Amino acid sequence: MLSFTFAVSVSLCSPSAHAYYRGAPDQSELDNHGTYINRDGETVHAPARSRSGHTPDGATAQCRDGTYSFSRHRSGTCSRHGGVASWQ
Repeated sequence: MLSFTFAVSVSLCSPSAHAYYRGAPDQSELDNHGTYINRDGETVHAPARSRSGHTPDGATAQCRDGTYSFSRHRSGTCSRHGGVASWQ
């Protein structure tokens, strides 16, 4: 008889680890649907412009070029978009 053992790894992060994450954006509000992998290995929506003219759900910053960032860390946010104009 074969016996299998399954190990489950649970990662507990400090509350500040994802302090800037506010949920997934509504794709219909955004002009692009690109993503990138952040330093934690998580898929994050790439900076995008809002079609509706208001701050999209999940946005953490507005970049100087007018796009909204969904970054989960402040470091590097809007780095290819002129820097951060304002934090959301």
